[in-house]
Amino acid sequence: MSLSMPVFAQMGGSDMLSTFLPIVAIMAIFYFLMIRPQQKKMKAHKAMVEAIGKGDKIITSSGFFGTVSKVEEDGLTIEIGEGVKVKMLRDAVSQVTEKK
Repeated sequence: MSLSMPVFAQMGGSDMLSTFLPIVAIMAIFYFLMIRPQQKKMKAHKAMVEAIGKGDKIITSSGFFGTVSKVEEDGLTIEIGEGVKVKMLRDAVSQVTEKK
């Protein structure tokens, strides 16, 4: 083995495959266990937020319970108490508890 030859040139085809196969397997496992479920969760949250309508009961990400009183393009107005209305972003909704 001379020092002037690159390491990969010295390896045979099967040696190179056995070197990279575990790395590829780890990347595939990481994708199916971490990335794909997170993408599904984000897609489901987006669909839930888009389906919110007037009269729905929601829970915000900060923990407020409220009823949607007005739906706008980029936000919502929710009533969190008698006569207390708050304007918020749609993305701040964490859960819809009751659909009207």
